[in-house]
Amino acid sequence: MTDPTPATAPARRSRAGSLLLAALALVALGMAGWAGWRQWQARQADARERLAQQRDALEARIDALRLAQRAQAQRLQQAEATNRVLRDELLGLGQRAAVIEDSVSKLADPDRHGAQALRLDQVELLLAIGQQRLQLDGDLGGARRALALAAPLLAGIDDPAYLNLRQTLAQEQAALAAPGADPRTEAYRLLDAAVSDLPAATPAPTASGSAPQDGFSRLLGRLVRVEPTAVAGLRDPADREAALAALQVEVALARAAIERRDDATLVQATQRIDGWLRRLLASAPTLRTRRQALATLRARAATPPPPLAGSTLAQLRALRGD
Repeated sequence: MTDPTPATAPARRSRAGSLLLAALALVALGMAGWAGWRQWQARQADARERLAQQRDALEARIDALRLAQRAQAQRLQQAEATNRVLRDELLGLGQRAAVIEDSVSKLADPDRHGAQALRLDQVELLLAIGQQRLQLDGDLGGARRALALAAPLLAGIDDPAYLNLRQTLAQEQAALAAPGADPRTEAYRLLDAAVSDLPAATPAPTASGSAPQDGFSRLLGRLVRVEPTAVAGLRDPADREAALAALQVEVALARAAIERRDDATLVQATQRIDGWLRRLLASAPTLRTRRQALATLRARAATPPPPLAGSTLAQLRALRGD
């Protein structure tokens, strides 16, 4: 009978060799796969880097294009503004050329210089008259009439150098027309309303003296007389005449103050007139109306504000070199 052990040993060695070869093949395949995967990862990283570089370059180019577009837009706006300014300057040059041509044609007239000088003399005289009437006498109406006469004369002068002068004259006329009527006329009216038709006789007795009285009241009335305190010393005709004379003096002073436009003197005179009226007409029904007229007279200023007065005359003299 034979021994089976030597036959199985080579079979085991061949199986182990094949397993070793298979393991080596698997290791080689794994290393090859890992190397391939690393190479693929490197290629992907390179591709992403190239894409990022291309994207950055594209964004930088887009930014540069945007900046260039903005610069071009600003240049276009500046060019439009320059063209607009040049167009306006051309229009202004055309208008100036037309004015110069008109002025040269008028300057060529030999009869123009004398007539213009005469008109300017007349305008200056009227403006000086208006200024003097306003400053010396406060004649607002006279100053308005003088400027109204000077306006058409100045409008007849077609020299462009006097264009601003015509505008100044119009402003001065508007300023003089703003106060309305002459305040002195209204002041005279209020003063006349306060002191006109004053009774010269002794005021009538009070109502209590005319009522029916008994014997005791008549006896008491001979001893005690009730009357307003303000007229206590004016029962005597001589005293009343003296009070009326003093009142007329104060009225004359008030009229003189209105004529001179002296506001301080006018206020003092009206205060004294108010005191005399309270003494003369203590029980009269018209006293309140008269006192209201005096209060209105004191509240109003007699001097009108003359804004821009004389500005046209000063400008005309500056233009003429006087």
